[in-house]
Amino acid sequence: MGGVAQPDFYNAVAALEWSGSPRELLRATQEIERRVGRTPGIRNGPREIDVDILDFAGLTRRGLDPVLPHPRMRERRFVLAPLSEIAPGWRHPAGGESVAELLRALPARPSVRRLSSSPRGSSARRSES
Repeated sequence: MGGVAQPDFYNAVAALEWSGSPRELLRATQEIERRVGRTPGIRNGPREIDVDILDFAGLTRRGLDPVLPHPRMRERRFVLAPLSEIAPGWRHPAGGESVAELLRALPARPSVRRLSSSPRGSSARRSES
């Protein structure tokens, strides 16, 4: 997304409960990246893993890490499309736009492709007998 050409990649969005601060969550995500094997590289270039904090309970922060909401999420269909599946009622904390409005404002390219026919945790779960 901008900058260096790179191969296709997988992207996912998750919601979680966290009792610590945004900075503590950032440290935890950086530790996950380190354990997976992320190495320093070119900004926005290919990498082994990239864990971003998109939103933190509607908090807005500038100049502090992590900047909240994520400063480039409005530009990224690969972030907004999966976000719309797990949190269709989510609104951008700074501008108030819905995730659907943000998606409609983006150009068609680059596109995203969903790999699963039903999201995990959906009503399509297999029943146990």
